[in-house]
Amino acid sequence: MVSDHSAALTVLPAAPKGPLRTCIVTRTERSPDEMIRFVMSPEGAAVPDLRRKLPGRGVWVTASSEIVRQAVRKRAFDRGFKQSVRADQGLAEQLDSLLASDALQLLSFANKAGAVITGSTKIATALEKRELVGLVHARDGSPDGAQKLDRLLLRRYGEITTSMVHGNVFTSAQLDLALGRTNVIHAALLAVPASEAFLKRVRRLEDYRHGAVAARVKDPKSTESLLANHGVAAQETGLEAAPPQPIDVRALPKDPKTHE
Repeated sequence: MVSDHSAALTVLPAAPKGPLRTCIVTRTERSPDEMIRFVMSPEGAAVPDLRRKLPGRGVWVTASSEIVRQAVRKRAFDRGFKQSVRADQGLAEQLDSLLASDALQLLSFANKAGAVITGSTKIATALEKRELVGLVHARDGSPDGAQKLDRLLLRRYGEITTSMVHGNVFTSAQLDLALGRTNVIHAALLAVPASEAFLKRVRRLEDYRHGAVAARVKDPKSTESLLANHGVAAQETGLEAAPPQPIDVRALPKDPKTHE
């Protein structure tokens, strides 16, 4: 299925932009968009600051679940804050949940803006008439229906990227809750700023889970280019849009089944 973010891809490191921050675990300098800021709560606990707005001194950790686990295991927060800090053993999993909730909230905003289409039939019809910038497939849905829609997307645009298709991120129940509907297996996003804001959060969540920070290659047919072609300005979200990775479309089955 094309939305498998863990597939082998040829990547190049992204060029840093703007001020850099140093990871307290790896000592690597990266863009803030590739990292997670943590502050210390009044109770002395390490708290993730996804919006980078919480008061107080912050320390930075590369946006990777494994590196966050290392930060806890190696007591890197103590060194970063220069004092004893409580870091829960499940901090990496808690952060995963926060990133997922953040993305799903923006999916809800996109839905309220009328930019979300659900159901394979409606999405297939929309692909013939409207500009779509993303597809989301529930990870517990049948892969056959996802493969059919992915091939329709490929036929429409000539190529598709991991910035457009996300199939192993959310469960159907999570999509149901975000969209206020039942049995959501597939959701498509129209070209509006709210859609781009959601897709940026999804890419950040995927990178966090798979450790793919700063591992991108340039591709002109990105979500932002589709938005720009329709006169839609990217919404300021505090996250830098990273160039998407190309997908090897040869991995797609030639005759996918048509049922979900």
